[in-house]
Amino acid sequence: MLGQQFYHETIRKVIIAFGTIFNDISLVRKDNNGTITQTMKVPLAYGPREKFLVRLREDADLTKQVAITLPRIGFEIQNLSYDSVRKLSRVQKFKKVKGTETKQLDTQYMPVPYNLDLELYVMAKQSDDALQIVEQILPYFQPDYTLTINDMSDMGIKKDIPIILNGISYEDSYDGDFETRRALIYTLSFTTKFYLYGPVTSSKVIKTVQVDQYTDMPDQSPKREQRYKVVPNPTTADADDDFGFSETISFFQDAQGYNPETGEDDNKS
Repeated sequence: MLGQQFYHETIRKVIIAFGTIFNDISLVRKDNNGTITQTMKVPLAYGPREKFLVRLREDADLTKQVAITLPRIGFEIQNLSYDSVRKLSRVQKFKKVKGTETKQLDTQYMPVPYNLDLELYVMAKQSDDALQIVEQILPYFQPDYTLTINDMSDMGIKKDIPIILNGISYEDSYDGDFETRRALIYTLSFTTKFYLYGPVTSSKVIKTVQVDQYTDMPDQSPKREQRYKVVPNPTTADADDDFGFSETISFFQDAQGYNPETGEDDNKS
């Protein structure tokens, strides 16, 4: 069972979709008269919070050109877990005709539900900067925000992905005296609910079903009694057409049988 290579990039798509939500946040700074003196877009990056804090400690005054700048938003994965509450049927399948190859049918079993926990870090040197960013995020989560992603583009499947805000924590990280503030950090915990998909199986469309029925199999040359045959109506129908079926029942009293190699009836040995 295991060993068939497939990769649908589902987790990657979820992570990218999550980051995109926070990729266009800006803040403004004003003087005492309320005049806007600076407008800046808040940079977003994937990575652990400790990585950013180490960069800050290495250059406390942020004088090096390579040093990290604040404010900044970062996020990272915390946990991946199975969600049994959203479990779907194991035997049902998705089906889709394969592109222009209308004689090919792609099938895929129902997906498996998983939860992905992520944490978002809002880091700033000034309290007002951090609050501006946080207030631009929180109103959209009540407590969830739903995105639609192309889960399986090959199968034409789109899914709504709820992103749930679980909680918020605050931290004032600094070295030195009380007037020297390194970073204000707001940590927002989220859970995304999505599905993982197995491999896609391609098969040819069955155009003819034929069954020979016998009443007495133990004989060396049993007599067939009946042949039941089903074909699509019309016979030129493709997998994505709207078609019916034609049934044919034939009766026999001979010892012949259908030979799949020749496509003809011959005597059974």
